[in-house]
Amino acid sequence: MFRRLYWVSEQVFTDGTSKVNGVYTSIPDLVRYGLQYAEGGNLRLTLTKLDSSSDPLGTWTSPSFGEMESAIQEYVKTEEFSPEHVNMLVHSLGANSHAA
Repeated sequence: MFRRLYWVSEQVFTDGTSKVNGVYTSIPDLVRYGLQYAEGGNLRLTLTKLDSSSDPLGTWTSPSFGEMESAIQEYVKTEEFSPEHVNMLVHSLGANSHAA
C-alpha cells in the first residue's frame, strides 16, 4: 500500500535543539525503530503528509503524548492506520516513555 502519511521521530534536547532519528511510513516500523533515543532529551513524533507544504497533522512530545490516540482515530476511519497498529503505538509509547 502506498503510504500518504509519514511519522518523523526526533530527539529534542533541553537547549531546544533537535535531531531527527528517522522517518517511518508505518506504525510497526515506527515502533520497531523510531521510539528509541538517547537519554538527555524528549522524544517528539510528528505526523505529516507526503510532499506537503502544509503544517503537520500532529506533533506530540514525551513524556506525555497527550491526545495522540484520539487525534489519530480519524486516520483509522480512512484506513490509513489499523486499530491494532494504533493500540501497538499507544502501548509502546507507554512502555518506552523516558523522562527528561
